[in-house]
Amino acid sequence: MTESITIIGGGLSGLSLAIALRNHGLPVTLHEAGSYPRHRVCGEFISGISPDTLERLGISETLTDALPHRSLSWFSGNRPLRRNTLSEPALAISRHLLDDRLQQMAIRSGVDLQTRSRMKPQPGAPGLVWAAGRRPVKGNWIGLKAHIRGITTTAELEMHSGPGGYLGITPIEDGWSNACGLFKIDSSIKTKHAALLPAYLEGNGNTDLAQRIRDAEWKEGSFTAVAGFGLGLQEPMPGVLALGDSHAIIPPFTGNGMTMAFQSAEIALPHLIAFAEGKTPWPDTCKAIQTSLHKAFRKRLTAAKLIHPLLFHPAALPILSHAPMKPILHLIR
Repeated sequence: MTESITIIGGGLSGLSLAIALRNHGLPVTLHEAGSYPRHRVCGEFISGISPDTLERLGISETLTDALPHRSLSWFSGNRPLRRNTLSEPALAISRHLLDDRLQQMAIRSGVDLQTRSRMKPQPGAPGLVWAAGRRPVKGNWIGLKAHIRGITTTAELEMHSGPGGYLGITPIEDGWSNACGLFKIDSSIKTKHAALLPAYLEGNGNTDLAQRIRDAEWKEGSFTAVAGFGLGLQEPMPGVLALGDSHAIIPPFTGNGMTMAFQSAEIALPHLIAFAEGKTPWPDTCKAIQTSLHKAFRKRLTAAKLIHPLLFHPAALPILSHAPMKPILHLIR
């Protein structure tokens, strides 16, 4: 008898895993608390993804028209720090479009996709995968994102840092650019909603960019904000198999968060197939997946954790200006 898989959370890891499992003929139910399409706080910059990963998950066609980006420029405050060219292109596409494509593919493949379905984790439940993203904690960070148009940048990915955070701008589809930043929560900033984005940039010393963003055209409904989360490995829930951001959140400067979501699904896939086919007990399945996730992501999470504080420290600017790019990318990919 084939066991069914239940996935809670319809983000990148949940949707791609559901599609891949269905491609192997397994019954899958996916519960998503929200609905599609939707905007999410996300860099919308997929760096370090392997075509083999996308093929194994069966989702390559959703990214065929993603924009390939290679050029990078970095600013501290209003001052340019460096320009670089990535050895391999990153893929840029909005989550609004990508999530919608993935959910349509999931439905076509036969996934029982239930939106506006809020579920709780059930420790020890066989075949239950928790991919519901970050778990709210008392954190010091706020993420802000909007789609803007009519802004000129110096590279396909333009990064702006300062003592309180950083923001990246990258072109996505239809002439829009995604502006997404991570900042230390500043209680002195009293503005609300979309005004938070330029306000945090001004407080971070990125005054030129703040004005350019104020003057740009903003896509209606694209501004999103999220606060209360921690970076790195997330607090484990005993007896719950967690994937994607539910397992670990890498600092966004790496551009590797979306890639890790897909890789989490890829890592879990063969183990979940073996469980569904009755070859591996559920406790052994969970242990094998968690061990594989740890092995795959340990180095990059550790390196990103060590590098992240340097982005905010003025004394580290010479390092950021002159450090060789390839070794750094090797550490965080």
